[in-house]
Amino acid sequence: MITTGLNPVQVYVTMFQGAFGSARRMWILGKDIAILLCISLALTPAFRMRFWNLGGEGQILIGALATASCMILLGDKVPGWFLILLSVIAALAAGAFWAMVPAACKALWNTNETLFTLMMNYVATQLVAYFVIVWEVPKGSGKIGIINQNTEAGWLPVIAGNKYLLNILCVAILTIGMYIYLNYSKHGYEISVVGESVATARYVGINVSWTIIRTLLISGAICGLTGFLLVAGTDHTLTTTLAGGQGFTAVMVAWLAKFNPLGMVLSSFLLVFLGKGAGEIATIYGLNQSYGDILTGIILFFIIGSEFFINYRIHFRGEHKEDKPAAAQPAAPASVTHASESGASAAHASENETTATEKREDTADV
Repeated sequence: MITTGLNPVQVYVTMFQGAFGSARRMWILGKDIAILLCISLALTPAFRMRFWNLGGEGQILIGALATASCMILLGDKVPGWFLILLSVIAALAAGAFWAMVPAACKALWNTNETLFTLMMNYVATQLVAYFVIVWEVPKGSGKIGIINQNTEAGWLPVIAGNKYLLNILCVAILTIGMYIYLNYSKHGYEISVVGESVATARYVGINVSWTIIRTLLISGAICGLTGFLLVAGTDHTLTTTLAGGQGFTAVMVAWLAKFNPLGMVLSSFLLVFLGKGAGEIATIYGLNQSYGDILTGIILFFIIGSEFFINYRIHFRGEHKEDKPAAAQPAAPASVTHASESGASAAHASENETTATEKREDTADV
């Protein structure tokens, strides 16, 4: 209000209009929530195991690349339903493989998974950039364009007249499945134990190396599925910015929800809603996009910062503590006093007896 002179209430109303202003905006909101939630679900098993998988962005791109490859190379050679099936399998396998590489290195040689997965993002980006040039249409444009625009081969079917509904339903089913997997399965239990203590996991007979690899295979496969949903379901193209940085935003979503798949629905909604609202503020009021981002950052700062005050209590040095009453000195037991007196009397009697004996001896000598 100070820097822009705008009514803060009206600004927040504008944010709601940016997300819920029309039916189309609501569907786009649901689609964006589904994609962000899908990535967050992919990262959650690894994070619960304390494996910091920051390679979600690269795993999405590799899954998208595998999907685009099937659509471009096989689009006119196989039936549509079979092409979709092949694209799903290829995306899952590609994402799983991309996550398995750092997982295997971590399990075998204890490499740093944070740096490893981050570097894999750059490799994936360059691979996508290379194949975009190979498949660019028209030549020299530097982009692929809409894949199979005329035949729509490999595109996901439209349900109830909306092309986003199938994506939303798939992610909803995946959310429930991930919640059950993490909380009610043996694998979920092993993930939790490895995350708490590797030594304890080995002690109870859990194969830690296999658990790490298996978990990252699942994590990478779901990221690959996200790439498939983006290429075959919504965007129908391939670019190096396809993920849009959501692989890193999903980390915040998972942390806000404390790795609870059901809680991630709300945290995904919060972040997507704030993003939509920030864009609407910048458009309606003619502000720089930074103003919306600043507002979003302030809101997130207080949400995340409140967790500190929930978990910890702050004590200031100036606080006075209640004075404790001085402890009274215990009185000597009566038995001890009596024993001392008895000991003194016995010593005095013994001394008199010794004196009497000496007198008797002197008398006998005389």
